[in-house]
Amino acid sequence: MKRFVIVFFTSLFMTALVLFPIKPAMATDTAAGAQEIIRRAGLTLDTFVADKDFPLFRENLVKAKGVLIMPEVLKAGYVWGGSGGTGVLLVRDEKSNEWSQPAFYIVGSVTFGLQIGAENAEVVMLAMSRKAVDSLLASSFKLGGDVSVAVGAKGAGMKKIVTADFISFTKAKGLYVGLSFEGSVIKTADDLNKVYYGKEVRPIHILVQKEVTNPYSETLRKKLPR
Repeated sequence: MKRFVIVFFTSLFMTALVLFPIKPAMATDTAAGAQEIIRRAGLTLDTFVADKDFPLFRENLVKAKGVLIMPEVLKAGYVWGGSGGTGVLLVRDEKSNEWSQPAFYIVGSVTFGLQIGAENAEVVMLAMSRKAVDSLLASSFKLGGDVSVAVGAKGAGMKKIVTADFISFTKAKGLYVGLSFEGSVIKTADDLNKVYYGKEVRPIHILVQKEVTNPYSETLRKKLPR
């Protein structure tokens, strides 16, 4: 009976996250709010590239097919825990090596266990496979199962080969140790995409068909390796 209750409420919370995902305060659905996310994404990328404790990040960034940057992911909980954040995805063109315009996404998850604390993290997920990029073209999907995600190691001596579809790297302060995204739901932020590009667009229009552009993205795009 106890196991049934846990499973039931876990399913209920996951459904709620898909329908009403956690959105940090900075993710206001305005053009200024979208530009602020882009600006902070660039700062987040800079911190990971410059951090000597993340050699695995730099090694895999040059090989990544896509980069999902979340300047702020808030994780908090007491017994029930959750995390959520808004970020941008850029995809590398396989022929030209040029990076796409950014598409906005929301990530959310729920965990159950004996936990207490809060964590405000910066997260970068590297999409290392074509399957990873294709999964992000859907309106929403869950990490794990068919699309694998690994936690990127920290430390100058932690150089190893990772074969997951996604590799997540986290820089955080707080009481939680690490931040696993297994089971997290990633959903397109359609309102932010609309205000940023001035019309309704889907990720495939931004990342693959390249139907829209915004000059504000240029600084962020230039930070990524070609």
